[in-house]
Amino acid sequence: MKLIRSIDELRAQLRGQNRTAFVPTMGNLHEGHLSLVRLARQHGDPVVTSIFVNPLQFGPGEDFERYPRTLDADIEKLQKENVYVVFAPTERDLYPQPQEYRVQPPGGMGDMLEGEFRPGFFQGVCTVVMKLMVCAQPRVAVFGKKDYQQLMIVREMCKQFAMPTDVVAGETIRDCDGLALSSRNRFLTPEERVEAPMLYRLLNQIRDKILSGEKDIQGIERRAFSKLIDRGWQPDYISVRKQADLRSPTAQEVDAGKLVVVAAARLGNTRLIDNLEV
Repeated sequence: MKLIRSIDELRAQLRGQNRTAFVPTMGNLHEGHLSLVRLARQHGDPVVTSIFVNPLQFGPGEDFERYPRTLDADIEKLQKENVYVVFAPTERDLYPQPQEYRVQPPGGMGDMLEGEFRPGFFQGVCTVVMKLMVCAQPRVAVFGKKDYQQLMIVREMCKQFAMPTDVVAGETIRDCDGLALSSRNRFLTPEERVEAPMLYRLLNQIRDKILSGEKDIQGIERRAFSKLIDRGWQPDYISVRKQADLRSPTAQEVDAGKLVVVAAARLGNTRLIDNLEV
């Protein structure tokens, strides 16, 4: 495995490779990330993983400074997965001058849900993903379903820019009690960690109600939102959407299926997101 910092060195290392499988991360790797690496190996060779905490996707007051940076431990994990290259640029390596050109996702999917509560987030995500793709030029890129909206926006970006990269989705990896693995879980207090799986249980309850034929989607959402508040959470949203475009479904579309329940809520000082396909 080779650790590379500069864009020029990465391009030289990958020259002539036309089946590269790429897994972009912000580091602090856990089993969820490693599952994406294993999935990437099924779709291409060699496997390249990037580790970069992207400042463009953090808004004022968010946790950019305290986001965990564990490069040595990450490299050790990736060595065991036989990753070919770890691309770990510094901010100066990836943004040698101010990144004034940005990739702006369109209104609609980019402005709803996470886009509403984290203005500028998806612009930062799309910009860094585009730049990393240009650097690595992968045949396949793997993203996790845990960041459902991000996955869909990146997939559409690649499609509309006619990028020669297939976006493959990896399933969410969960702890034994259902909590989706996340680098931010480490910020939960012991008491909050016990409560945290409630978010996933609530998503399952919503899915079960829909599958049992309940049609009052807005009522389901309101009751779930109130339940989180009653338990001490600070929810941003908990919503039933169409998988295709993340818009709210009509009654006919509820009957047709292909829905996803998405949620974001703060527990103490930690913001958790999760989703569940119906």
